[in-house]
Amino acid sequence: MDFVLGLPRTQRGFDSIFVMVDRFSKMTHFIPCHKVDDASNIARLFFRDVVKLHGIPRTIVFDRDTKFLIHFWKTLWSRLGTKLNFSTSCHPQTDGQTEVVNRSLSTMLRAILKGNHKSWDEYLPHIEFAYNRVVHRTTKISPFEAIYGFNPLTPMDLLPLPTSFDFIHKEGVAKSNFVKKMHERIKRQIQQQIERYAKYNNKGEREMIFEEGDWVWLHLRNDRLPKKRKSELSPRGDGPFKVLKRVIDNAYRLELPEEYDVHATFNVADLIPFVGGTNDEA
Repeated sequence: MDFVLGLPRTQRGFDSIFVMVDRFSKMTHFIPCHKVDDASNIARLFFRDVVKLHGIPRTIVFDRDTKFLIHFWKTLWSRLGTKLNFSTSCHPQTDGQTEVVNRSLSTMLRAILKGNHKSWDEYLPHIEFAYNRVVHRTTKISPFEAIYGFNPLTPMDLLPLPTSFDFIHKEGVAKSNFVKKMHERIKRQIQQQIERYAKYNNKGEREMIFEEGDWVWLHLRNDRLPKKRKSELSPRGDGPFKVLKRVIDNAYRLELPEEYDVHATFNVADLIPFVGGTNDEA
């Protein structure tokens, strides 16, 4: 569980999104809510939109938001037998799945809304459907397929159906075996992805060197450039900007417009090589 905050208030009064990700299938749910919602309201949303579809979870991982620390929330889940796991600022990997989904959600909202920021809640069902239908890079299948065994139809699929269905198992036993084998494959894919992440992290961050005259994208961090990130729907990157000087190997001075009004030296972690096009994930 996590929240996307800082969104423009919609006509129906929503200013936040309650995000949930299933650890196994990667199925996500995006629920519009209010920043001021207390634990009882969040629990109501959870039962209304998640429990009715998937049942009671064995474990829940979320950050240390105050609404999750009150007695009501702890009592509710202890009575239901669900274990609560808190992520920490020192170990954000414990809540990494929702962090990745939140970035994807923000990117999809920015791409769809095109400036019409006060209607984002109307697009959430469509974004959720699209996200859950796309093949996930960890499991190698879509969240829909992981749960149901096949992808749902879209308007593009409403064509005359073929006479044979290779992906449908009419016999109950065959269908059961099919789902079991698929779940075993998903488990292997998840484990392999975890091992790849661990191997990558052990190597450390890759070295990136820029030269004077190079062009780069700049990551607009909230703490450094708050005026440029007034909303979660604002672009996360800007540029391209010209590199004026390499101060040291991991710090560069950029040629910025006067409107930025900040020191023009940035860490290499905030820079991405410009190769043309646009970059909203800088």
